[in-house]
Amino acid sequence: MARLPVGIRFIIAFSRDQWYRAFIFVLTFLLYASFHLSRKPISIVKGELHKQCAAGDEPEPRFSGRSSSSRHGPTHWLLDNETDCGWAPFDKNNYQQLLGALDYSFLCAYAIGMYLSGIIGERLPIRYYLTFGMLASGAFTALFGVGYFYNIHSLGFYVMTQILNGLVQTTGWPSVVTCLSNWFGKGRRGLIMGIWNSHTSVGNILGSLIAGYWVSTCWGLSFIVPGAIVAAMGIVCFLFLIEHPKDIRCSSTLPTHSKVSENGINRFRLQKQTTHTEKNGPLDPELQCLLLSDGKSPLHPSHIVVLPGDGSGSMAAISFTGALRIPGVIEFSLCLLFAKLVSYTFLFWLPLYITSVDHLDAKKAGELSTLFDVGGIFGGILAGVISDRLEKRASTCGLMLLLAAPTLYVFSSVSKMGLEATIAMLLLSGALVSGPYALITTAVSADLGTHKSLKGNSHALSTVTAIIDGTGSVGAALGPLLAGLISPSGWSNVFYMLMFADACALLFLIRLIHKELSCPGPAAGIQAPLKEH
Repeated sequence: MARLPVGIRFIIAFSRDQWYRAFIFVLTFLLYASFHLSRKPISIVKGELHKQCAAGDEPEPRFSGRSSSSRHGPTHWLLDNETDCGWAPFDKNNYQQLLGALDYSFLCAYAIGMYLSGIIGERLPIRYYLTFGMLASGAFTALFGVGYFYNIHSLGFYVMTQILNGLVQTTGWPSVVTCLSNWFGKGRRGLIMGIWNSHTSVGNILGSLIAGYWVSTCWGLSFIVPGAIVAAMGIVCFLFLIEHPKDIRCSSTLPTHSKVSENGINRFRLQKQTTHTEKNGPLDPELQCLLLSDGKSPLHPSHIVVLPGDGSGSMAAISFTGALRIPGVIEFSLCLLFAKLVSYTFLFWLPLYITSVDHLDAKKAGELSTLFDVGGIFGGILAGVISDRLEKRASTCGLMLLLAAPTLYVFSSVSKMGLEATIAMLLLSGALVSGPYALITTAVSADLGTHKSLKGNSHALSTVTAIIDGTGSVGAALGPLLAGLISPSGWSNVFYMLMFADACALLFLIRLIHKELSCPGPAAGIQAPLKEH
C-alpha cells in the first residue's frame, strides 16, 4: 500500500473536533480584526483633516459641483481656509477639540451600547446578531468616507455617523468572546486567548496601512474600503459561524480535559448529581483564591447567582445585577476602565502625536504607529502565558501596569530624540499597555463568565463580558476626549494623564492581587470569596 501524502497525513493527524475548533478560532479572529480595522482610519485621517500648509504653499483647491457659476463662466474653486489645507470644520484653531468630539461620540455610544448589547445578545442567536452588527458597521464606516466625495462639511454629520457606528459595533465583542468560550475549555485559556486577542493589533495594523494608502490622495476611500471589508466579513459570518459545538455534535473542551463541560445543561446536571470530590479533580487554584468559598463543599447559596430555567432543559439568562454579584467582576471592570483609557488614547491620537513630534506626514505617521500594535501582539501573548504559568491573572496585570507607568514617562522624553528612540519605545509601550487590557477582556472575562457559582449557565458569559468591556469603554471614551482637551497645553501633560490612569488601574487590583499572593496554592486552605464593595 502506497504511503499517504504528507498533506493528507497532516489532515488526518487531527480529529474532527480539533479542525472545527481551529476553524472557529481563525474565523472569530478575522471577524473581530475587521471591527478594529474599521476603527483605525479616523486616527490616520486626523492629520489630513487638519493639515497645515507648508510655507509658500497654496491651499489645495476643491471643485464645487454645487456652484451655479461653474456652468456659466470660468470654473469656480472653493478654498476651505485661507491659512491651512484642512477639511472644514476641522481646519480651525479648535481642531483638536473637534477631532476629540469625533472620538468621544463613537466611544461614548460604544460604552453605553455595550451594557445593553450583552443582555440582548444572550437572547438572540449569535450568528444573526453579529451579522447584523457587521453589515451595519460597514455601512456607517463607509458613510463617513462618503462625506469626502459629497463635499460635506457639517460637524453634525460626522458626529452622528460616529455615534451610530459606535452603537452597532457593540454587537461584536460579546458575540465573539461567547462563541470562542463555547468552543474552548478552561485549560490554557490565557495562552489561547492571548494569541487570539492579537486580532486587535492585527486589525489596527491593517486599518492603518489601508487608511494610510489613500489618506493623502483621497481620504474618503480610507473609510469606504474598510467599511466594505467589515460588511463582507459579516456575510462570511452569516454563512460559516457555528456558535456552539453542540450544534454539530462536537466536544466543547480541549482533548486533555474531561467531558464535564460538554454543554451548559449537562454541566448543570453533572454538578447536581455529584459532589465536589467527584468532579474533575482539584479546582483551578486561581478560582479557588478569588472566587470560591471552600474547597470541600459547593458554594454557599448566597453566592449562587443563577438558577436553572424551566423544565425545558434551558438555563435562565443572568440578570445585570446578578452578573455584578460574581466576585471579581467589579474590580476587573474598574481596572479595565483606566487600562482601556490609556490604550484607546494611543489608538486615536498616536499618529497625530508622531506627526507633531517627528514631523512626518500622515501616511508615514500612520505606518509608524503600527509598531505600537506589534508590541501589543507580544504583550497580549506574554500576559496570557505568564498568567497561565503563575495561575494569577490579577498579579500578571498588576505587574505590567506597574511597569507601564514609568515606560510612558520615558516614551514622552526620548521620543523627541529621534526616530530610532520612537520605534523602540513604541514596541515596549505597546506590549505593557496592551497586555493587561488584552488579558482582562479575554481570559479574565471568560473565567468570570464561566464562574463556578453560575452552575454551568452558559448564558452568563455574554453579559459578564459586556459589563467588563462596557465599563472599560467608558474609559476608552474619556481618554481621547481628555487628550483632545489637554494636548493644546503640551503633549507632556497628556502622558502625565496616561500615567495617572495606569496608577488608578493598578489601585483597583490591589485587593485581588493580595488575595492571589496570600493563597498558598491548590493544596492549601481556600480563601473566602471576594465580596462586592
